[in-house]
Amino acid sequence: MGGCEGSRWRLPNSEREETTSEPQAPLLDRQSAHWKNAVGFWLLGLCNNFSYVVMLSAAHDILRHERASGNQSHVDPSPMPIPHNSSSRFDCNSVSTAPSGAPQWGLFCGQLCPGCLFSLSVNQPVRYFLLLTSPESQDPGGEDEADTGARQPLIGTETSELKPGSSWNLSLQERWTVFKGLLCYIIPLVLVYFAEYFINQGLFELLFFRNTSLSHAQQYRWYQMLYQAGVFTSRSSLRCCRIRFIWVLALLQCLNLAFLLADVLLTFLPSIYMVFLIILYEGLLGGAAYVNTFHNIALETNDQHREFAMAAACISDTLGISLSGVLALPLHDFLCSLP
Repeated sequence: MGGCEGSRWRLPNSEREETTSEPQAPLLDRQSAHWKNAVGFWLLGLCNNFSYVVMLSAAHDILRHERASGNQSHVDPSPMPIPHNSSSRFDCNSVSTAPSGAPQWGLFCGQLCPGCLFSLSVNQPVRYFLLLTSPESQDPGGEDEADTGARQPLIGTETSELKPGSSWNLSLQERWTVFKGLLCYIIPLVLVYFAEYFINQGLFELLFFRNTSLSHAQQYRWYQMLYQAGVFTSRSSLRCCRIRFIWVLALLQCLNLAFLLADVLLTFLPSIYMVFLIILYEGLLGGAAYVNTFHNIALETNDQHREFAMAAACISDTLGISLSGVLALPLHDFLCSLP
């Protein structure tokens, strides 16, 4: 009896192990898909921004080595810089580094880094098709309950039920209603991008400190590097910190612009390292505003509105960058004309 009883207990235990191990397989599959998607999207974002960031960081060097109008390449292989106005306290280039003021960026990348562009355009489809998991193969029940509960419609009107991703079926009236609901995110993000790109491409060149061991070009590169480091950190911090009120970030970024513009005009900051800290802080604000804006939109839109809402919000950065370029160009010329 004892032996039979003992064997009878072992059988249910083995069955219990089998039943508990079976649900682990889908869980492990979901975790594997989650990490593959996280790595895949991270690499896609990194490659997508790489060439753009390199062009922004190299803007000062490109303009400083610009040859005469007869040079078709616009790039001077000589290491000797040619200052535009040596009498100016800003040590200005002939053209501002503002986004709309350096059309030779594309030529620079096409001539000096064709291998980089080719590899980035090819390492992209490979990552997309080999790393990312198709939505059909993922368990729709694995969605975070907290995210699901936080979703609220941007508009209060009732609309007909549509399949997810069917934004093209929206009427013009529905699109306009959704767009008006997005203005609470679009306007702050436009201000954030306007302020930070006015600083980066309009003021960085003019924040020149002569009492350091760094050359003007080196100072500009450090500014860009610290800004991008701040953006990278804050864009990767969504799981640690989520911000609901984007207008607060916009206000703080505009204060950064006002402070640095005042320093350009009055030169009251005694050390370049204070500017380094401000620029790092600027990057943290810019990255946080971007990632939290689109995260909030994704949470607060219905399935049938989400695709259109995300696409419509993409005008924010383009509009902010364009406005900053338009205003930074005349400001550059005015300040560089001062003795």
